This record gives sequence, C-alpha cells and structure tokens, in this order.
Amino acid sequence: MAASQPQAAAASSTAGVSGPGSSGGPGPQQQPQPPAQLVGSAQSGLLQQQQQDFDPVQRYKMLIPQLKESLQTLMKVAAQNLIQNTNIDNGQKSSDGPIQRFDKCLEEFYALCDQLELCLRLAHECLSQSCDSAKHSPTLVPTATKPDAVQPDSLPYPQYLAVIKAQIACAKDIHTALLDCANKVTGKTPAPPTGPGGTL
Repeated sequence: MAASQPQAAAASSTAGVSGPGSSGGPGPQQQPQPPAQLVGSAQSGLLQQQQQDFDPVQRYKMLIPQLKESLQTLMKVAAQNLIQNTNIDNGQKSSDGPIQRFDKCLEEFYALCDQLELCLRLAHECLSQSCDSAKHSPTLVPTATKPDAVQPDSLPYPQYLAVIKAQIACAKDIHTALLDCANKVTGKTPAPPTGPGGTL
C-alpha cells in the first residue's frame, strides 16, 4: 500500500505535466481579429479625409465654420478688452477673471483667412487647368481621385503625356520662330547657345 501511493502520486503529476499548457507554458493564444465592418469604416473614413485634404472646395467648406467661430471669438475678446481698458481709464475696478489676448485671437483669424485664400487660389488654378485641358485636349483623362469613373472614349495617361510633350515642343518651336523673326527685324544676331550640346 505504501509503494502504491507514491506511484499514484507520480502518475497524477505526470498526467498534470503532459496536459495542455503545463510544462511548455500557456499555449499560443489567437489574437482577436477586428470586425470587417470596423476595418471598412476606418478605411472609408481615411479615404474621405484624404479626398477632403486634396479637394480645395471641400477644404474651404470645412474652414468656413471655423472662420465664423474665430470671428465671434475675436469680437467677444475685443469687447472684453475694450470694457476692461475703459474701466481702468475711469478708475473703476476691472474684472478679476483672465481675459484672452486680442492679438492671439486676431492671429488665429488671419491664419484661417490665409488658408481660405490658398484654397480659393488652388480651386481657381484647378479650374483654369481644367478649362485649358478641355480646350486643347478635348478627350477626357481619368483622374486619380475617381479611377473607377473611366469612360470608353477616355485618353490613357501615357498617351496624354505624349500629347502634352508634343504641345510643349510646338510651343517652343513657335517661340523660337518668333524670336528669330524679331532678331531679323531689329538686326540683332542671336546669341550662341550654351550648355549641353551647344558651343561655348
């Protein structure tokens, strides 16, 4: 009986060791995977944020409420500072609470105005480029923001680059011809070309 008890204890300890997660420590636990809906919503939110940063019109619409709030704060701080300065000049006790600095609020307002001006300039430049592209290259080119909206008669981007290079070369030829004509009219000799491929 005395010998059977240590054998039983050894068998039980061996069984406990050979069990899952005993001697080798806890087994590898699977990390919880995030739901597909959360991943999709996060990606869509990031894409929407990138489009808003890229589109000057969307950026302008986002800055308008901030500009209104900044203007209201600026007028409020200006009124508080004016009242405080008037009370000090009249020898009256001013308010004990802290008052925001007018120059800081004005600086923030001007910063938002500068951002709005940049957005409007960028939007005007994009509109000008779009009009020039529609005038000199009527065939549509798929944009990077809407790659899915490709029409059958759209021009591939490599071919579009070739068209632009041809237009640049044509513009350079016209500029050279006009310059030669002006030199002949005025009797000036053109300066020799310098740089790579030219004579020093």
